Amino acid sequence: MSEIPRRTVLRGAAVASAAGAVSQAPWLLGGRTAQAAAAERDAGEPVTIRWLEEGGAGAAPGSTFGVPWPRGQHKEGRRFALTTEDGKDVPVQTWATAYWPDGTLKWTAHAAGAGLAGAGSYRLSPGEPAAPAEKLTVSESGGRITVDTGVIKTVIGGDGEHLVRSVTRGSTEIARAGRLVLLRQGKIDDDDRGSASWERFDGEISGAKVEQKGPVRAVVRIDGKHRRGRRSLLPFSVRLYFYAGADSFRMVHTITYDGDASKDFVRGLGVRFTVPMRDETYDRHIRIAGEGEGFLTEAVKGITGLRRDPGAAVRTAQVKGEKLPDPATWDQRVTTRLHLIPTWGDHTLSQLSADGFTLRKRTKAGHGWITSGGGGRANGFGYVGGVSGGLSFGLRDFWERHPSQLDIRGAAGDAADVTLWLWSPEAQPMDLRFYHDGMGQDTYEEQLEGLQITYEDYEPGFGTPYGIARTSELMFWANAATPDAGTLVRQSAAVRTPPQLVAPPAQLHAAKVFGDWAPEDRSTEGKKTVEEHLDFLFSYYKGQVESRRWYGFWDHGDIMHTYDPDRHQWRYDVGGYAWDNSELSPDLWLWLGYLRSGRADIFRFAEHMTRHTGEVDVYHLGEWAGLGTRHGVQHYGCSAKQQRISTAAYRRYYYFLTADERVGDLMRSLVDSDETFLALDPLRKIRTEPYEPDRNALAIGLGTDWSGLAAAWLTEWERRGPQAEKARKRLLSTMRTIARMPNGFVTGEGLYDLDTGEFAEAEKKVGVSHLSAMFGQVEICSELIDLIDMPEFEKAWLQYCRLYGATPAEQQQECGAEFGNLILKQGHSRLTAYAATRLGDDQLATRAWREFHTGDGYGPSLPWKAEKLTGPDVLNPAEEATWVDTNTTALYGLAAIQNLALIGDKLPG
Repeated sequence: MSEIPRRTVLRGAAVASAAGAVSQAPWLLGGRTAQAAAAERDAGEPVTIRWLEEGGAGAAPGSTFGVPWPRGQHKEGRRFALTTEDGKDVPVQTWATAYWPDGTLKWTAHAAGAGLAGAGSYRLSPGEPAAPAEKLTVSESGGRITVDTGVIKTVIGGDGEHLVRSVTRGSTEIARAGRLVLLRQGKIDDDDRGSASWERFDGEISGAKVEQKGPVRAVVRIDGKHRRGRRSLLPFSVRLYFYAGADSFRMVHTITYDGDASKDFVRGLGVRFTVPMRDETYDRHIRIAGEGEGFLTEAVKGITGLRRDPGAAVRTAQVKGEKLPDPATWDQRVTTRLHLIPTWGDHTLSQLSADGFTLRKRTKAGHGWITSGGGGRANGFGYVGGVSGGLSFGLRDFWERHPSQLDIRGAAGDAADVTLWLWSPEAQPMDLRFYHDGMGQDTYEEQLEGLQITYEDYEPGFGTPYGIARTSELMFWANAATPDAGTLVRQSAAVRTPPQLVAPPAQLHAAKVFGDWAPEDRSTEGKKTVEEHLDFLFSYYKGQVESRRWYGFWDHGDIMHTYDPDRHQWRYDVGGYAWDNSELSPDLWLWLGYLRSGRADIFRFAEHMTRHTGEVDVYHLGEWAGLGTRHGVQHYGCSAKQQRISTAAYRRYYYFLTADERVGDLMRSLVDSDETFLALDPLRKIRTEPYEPDRNALAIGLGTDWSGLAAAWLTEWERRGPQAEKARKRLLSTMRTIARMPNGFVTGEGLYDLDTGEFAEAEKKVGVSHLSAMFGQVEICSELIDLIDMPEFEKAWLQYCRLYGATPAEQQQECGAEFGNLILKQGHSRLTAYAATRLGDDQLATRAWREFHTGDGYGPSLPWKAEKLTGPDVLNPAEEATWVDTNTTALYGLAAIQNLALIGDKLPG
């Protein structure tokens, strides 16, 4: 066996560090080397930052993005400057989001606002950042927080019902009383009598906190619950984002379901603002976006289309949203009859499915509605106000997250109420009850029988939504006057696709982050073929989302697990074959696909998946908080609640690329998730010996369980979070004690002590599963080995990598037993490739490509194309590739990407 090459500057300190604090800062694993110090002095070339999609900043207030740096290049505290491609300064705010173990910067986040418009790319380099032209200030007084962007001033409440007390522009109040609304229904009308009643809960704040205060970006977090009397429901966490010089702010809104699914049915969930209406009713305007760049363009009191003509100039001005001339100058046949023209104060756009919205309006409550339009997929954007100012508002992923709705009420009065409904009150109530009655599966034996037929791991009481969450994104603009058509189109576009700045794949790769991947390479026929296969798989799933309508408030972002060729349909109603819930890591496939390509469509697909799988598929409250749910008909339905689904390994990419605070919260909440093994044994149904969870001897799998814990600990340590020292110790002590087991990772399971963070010594045994390494362990171990100098850990991991695909005789000789009849050989070929690279073993490299091409996954002889289907075989026209399933897709994608990066030069052809 060849000597293991070293790729780390850390020498020996790691093991000692696990036992106690080190000198200097606790997150360091030794002092910087002379090479690292020299690298710090050499700041390197500027990084070119570009827009993910074409079009630039548009109407967005700014963009926040992450950039990784090679180890040792930039010391802590380094300042950065941002300039346009032609050298103009752009104000930028910088903060560290991760550090290398030597204390140098690993990831930095950068917020830029004013100055972004008009440029296609930017240069980020060490230097003194430019100051914003408009000063951003944040002040706290009397339990309130005031954020002044230099253009608008927003007062945020620290208690009560109003999250946003007021939004003013200059001396004009544009909006006030920003609050949350929840409508609850106590039962479902399963008959045709319709007797269910509603209750309204109002958001009540428990606290507000300033998380950032400039100079370019400010962030305020507000927490609370919806309350009615003594009853509270659906805890919320809302963040408001402000940029210097901006006339807008962004809201990231999270709710967690804590109701009883049998009687707490959400009838409506919304965000509401009150907008003062100061102008004459004919100078008040309604703008509601339809599809694309389409808009409903109306006035509260319309003076177009009348029997008598006020004059062309008057009509044109109203349509444009401009102040009308004095009515005394109009045709008096109109002026004297203005009081006879109706005022349309109420407007509603409801999007109850992915394929249709309706628009209607009425004069006021108590009178009938009339239809004002309709279409397919609305952008989820509108405006209400007048020539003296008004509020633009928008909800991202509006039609994708149906049922959704926009309401304007009372625009003919002194103030209009605007409600952005995340769940439309006109839709059927949110029904989160489990979908069947258990079918007599009362014992583990019966439940395991059920698993054999529907692949569903059922257990009474486990199909509960209690603790799942959902995050939504909203935007608001405080306009000085009714925006013109072009401005409205740009604002609507910024809601649909928030402009995102990104670093190029070359910079991401040069920094050596996220394990083993490399930019796309089609330089040989063999590589080109693999790249084309990767392209096909992504395009296929992108098309399936649309043709199969994988949309909806709780569903958007997930994909299905397995296909049913007989019905020409994914198995959406068959137990564990339905929603995928991150099974075998499609999240990782997508994010690595983006890193190597820089493709916007892959980024957005992965972004939506991250938003879904980290929220809906994971518990955030209750005894299972920190655990995710295995794949099934309902995202929370399966009784397998495990670390492998909640793992921070799936969230790290989006967090470091965007600095998204909500995803940061999700990863931080997992640091103590080792405690969940006291509450629930993942293997309770299949253990052959009695087992009771013991705090000092918890049975934890060394694969799917430990890799999830390790990802959370690594991330918290790198971020220098509040529990960084605990996370570091847990990480190092588990690495060290896994390595001391005679068979290392091959052992399969260890007894873990929650108080010491160590695994007990184990006997020499074999417990290998085909799933162990397939939920982020490959990627996390690769990162850890690069970060931490612990030869015994690397040896243990390389043993697992070498032997998984080895012959039974080789397994028997080294570990004392054969591993059994293992599957997923194609997915595991990347473990063989990793061992080949670390050990410099060409025979292993040859074996890896053989496993990739002739294993149990997708082979080169497959058709690598889809067939088009139309009715009556399918509900909607769709493409079908009956040989595609998501398990194999994810593993093919990961193996292809990592094998190309590790042993691409050994690929035949």
